[in-house]
Formats: sequence, structure tokens, C-alpha cells
Amino acid sequence: MAEIHCNTASKRGERRDNRLPILGWVSKIRFVNSVTPSQPKFSLLRRIPFYYGWIILIAGGLTIFTSAPGQTYVVSVFIDPMIDDLGWSRNLYSSLYTGGSLTAALAVPFIGRMLDRFGGRIMLTSVAIAFGAATVLIGSVASPIHLFLGFVAIRALGQGSLQLISSTLVAMWFVHRRGRAMALMALASPLSQAAFPILVFSLISAWGWRSAWVILGAIIWVVLIPVGILLVRRSPESVGLLPDGVTRPMNSPRTQSNISSEDNDWTLSEAARTRTFWMLLFVGTPLSMIGTGLTFHHVDLFVTKGFEVGLAAGVLSFMAPMALLGTMVAGFLSDRLPNRYIMAGGHLLLATTLVWALPMSSIWQAFVYGGMMGFAQGVMMTTTNVIWPNYFGRTHIGSIRGVVSTVMVASSAMGPLPISFLFAMTNDYNTPIMIFMGLPVATAVVSLLAVAPRKTAPPVRAEIGPAS
Repeated sequence: MAEIHCNTASKRGERRDNRLPILGWVSKIRFVNSVTPSQPKFSLLRRIPFYYGWIILIAGGLTIFTSAPGQTYVVSVFIDPMIDDLGWSRNLYSSLYTGGSLTAALAVPFIGRMLDRFGGRIMLTSVAIAFGAATVLIGSVASPIHLFLGFVAIRALGQGSLQLISSTLVAMWFVHRRGRAMALMALASPLSQAAFPILVFSLISAWGWRSAWVILGAIIWVVLIPVGILLVRRSPESVGLLPDGVTRPMNSPRTQSNISSEDNDWTLSEAARTRTFWMLLFVGTPLSMIGTGLTFHHVDLFVTKGFEVGLAAGVLSFMAPMALLGTMVAGFLSDRLPNRYIMAGGHLLLATTLVWALPMSSIWQAFVYGGMMGFAQGVMMTTTNVIWPNYFGRTHIGSIRGVVSTVMVASSAMGPLPISFLFAMTNDYNTPIMIFMGLPVATAVVSLLAVAPRKTAPPVRAEIGPAS
């Protein structure tokens, strides 16, 4: 009977793969390289002198690092070369970026459901193939609709999907060390923010913006496809391990104590019926909206305040090490303090940063602004990655984070365009900064109220597995 069940499940999996051609092709790689608990290949991973989750963490870091072509800090480098060459206005470019990001947000929940169904290995490889292709095709853009579709693709695949896949993988492999693990993985984001703008600027200067997009696509393929195929595994349980490297004999029965964490897992529909779910969605908006909006207009903001372009670039680079520091501090605290307190602190620091930006007129004030902004982003990004699996468990975290990523991508889209329009009306960035200032204050209060949800305890099961 068990064999019939497995064969039926296998056929169902084959039918799913046939409905999704790329996923079906990649799944063949999984079936060749993956193993089941009864196969001896597990011994290879179990003989590694350290927990394989650290390899997953490195894979997640590489994924975040290589998501740069879909991030605002890379897209913003292309603004002036592209609008000068194509003869478009800055408002048109901002509108296309906003519209593309909003449309991309609609696709991310689908990616989350596919992540729960197929696992990180298949999804990372598939997304890497598509993301690289989309980046290459932007290099041949000739019309606004073409650029709009390109923005939809790179924002959905890079900024949305790769961030979702990497954070979900690490959440699956770590539980008690989740804060530190997320912090270490998140270090890749400021490193990427420091490295890629310089790389892209050099590529544009040497070969033009069209070739720069093509080269970025090639980098995505060369880095992420091997990572997905060779390094990523769905979960520790799928290779005979336990989260955090906890040891248990391979053939030991799974008792109630072994599976207690599963009783705290929430489905998306269950999570959506809690007040905490909606609070955390709201709490995540300032980082995406304000951070993306000010990064998109960073150079112009500094120029209008009387600073040179070189100083603007220097402050942007200074944000990266401060974000690294914020990431490490948040990761250390997330394993020791209630996550909502850390989140509230990050939002209050963001509000303070906006206040500081209003009278900014000297070089030292500019660097203090960049330091606070980077530190706040590091704190909030790490805490956001930790709090969702801590509150809602691992089993359905892909579907849940898919919805979260949708809100974050949509929020990031709502930053650049309103700032652009308000600046066009007032010729001053202080007006949009003051309008946005109340948002992080409100979310700081909501963060403090977002306590972990509680589930009704299920009936105690005596034992799962063969009787001893």
C-alpha cells in the first residue's frame, strides 16, 4: 500500500512539473542528485565535519548578493545613461519603474507557493535562469513598454523571488540560531550594495549601458545556477539532518518531542486570520517605501542640498558598512530579545534619520545621515527575516513570505514616484521627507503591539513511526 501511495504521489509530482516546463526540467536534476532517507548518499552530508546549514547560509548569501540587478541601487545607476540615450524624462523612467514594481508584486505570492511545493533547489535554479534572461533582454530595450516589462521581470525575480528564496532556505535550516544565521546571510546585502554600483558604473563607462545589462545577466547565470544545482537542499530533514545541526539517530522514531515544533507551524490562511499577521505587514512598509525612495533619488537629493556628486557617492558607500553593523547587532539581539522590540527600535532610528536629513548642510551631517540610514536598514532587514518564521513556523513560510514580499515590493514601488512628483512641484526634497516622517513613528508603535500569535494546542499524539 505504501508503494502505491508513493507511486501515486510521484505521478502527481510529474503532472505538476509538466504544467511548469522550467520547473519540470530542473526537477530532473533534483531527482538525479537528491536522495531519500533510505539511500546511502546521506552519509556524505552527515560525514561533513560541520553542519550543512552553513553551506545553505553561504548559498543564501550568494543569492542575495547576486540579486543586485533587480535592486534599486543598481537600477538607479542606469537612470542618467538610459534617459540621455533614449531621450526620455526622469518622470517617465520613475513611472515605468513604479508600475513595473507594482506589477511584479502580484507574482511573488505565486513564487512563495511554488517554493513550498518544489523547494529551494528547483526554485532557485529556475528563477536564476529566468532572471538572467530578463536582465540580458533589458539591454535591447527600445520602447517604454519594453522597459516596463523588463522592470516587471527583474523586480519580481530579483528583488522579490531571490530575497524570498534565500530567507526561506535559512529559516528552514536554522531555528534556535536563526537570528545569527539571518544576520550572517544578510551581510551579503550591504556588500552587494557597496560592490555592484561601482561595477555597473565601470561597465557603463567602458562598454555602454546596453552591454552592462547583458554582462549582469551573464553574472547571474554563472553564479546562481551552479549554486542552485550543487549546493542547495530543500531542508535538513530532506537529507537526514535536523535544524541547527541537532543530532538524532537516522532510524529513531519521531516522537511527540521530535515534532513539537511542527505544531507551531501556521498555514497562510491560518496566519491571515491573526491580527499579528496584518500588523507585521504594515510594519514592513517603511523600510521598502522610504529606503527605496530615498536611495532612488539619493544623488539628486544631495545635489539639491548643495553637495557634490562625489560626496553623494561617498555617503552611499558609507551606508554599506553601517548596514553591516546594524545587521550584526540585530542578529545578536534577535536570539535574545523579543523581535518586536528590535523592530520598533529600527523604525524609531529611521524616523530620526528623516528628521536629521531636513537641515543637512555640512559634510559631517551628510555622513551621520548615511550612517543612521544604513544602520536602520540593517536592523530592520535582519529582524524582518527572523520574526516571520519565529512567529509562524517553517512548514508554510514560503507561502507566508510570498505575501510579505508582495507587500514589500509594492511598498518599494510607492517610494520613488511620489518623491519625484513632490519634488517636481516644490523643487525641494524636504517636503516628501516630512510627509513620510510619520510612517516609521506609527510602525514603531504597531511593532510593540505585534505579539507572537498563539495556536490552540492540538491533541497529543502518542507516537509517530515504528513502535519500539
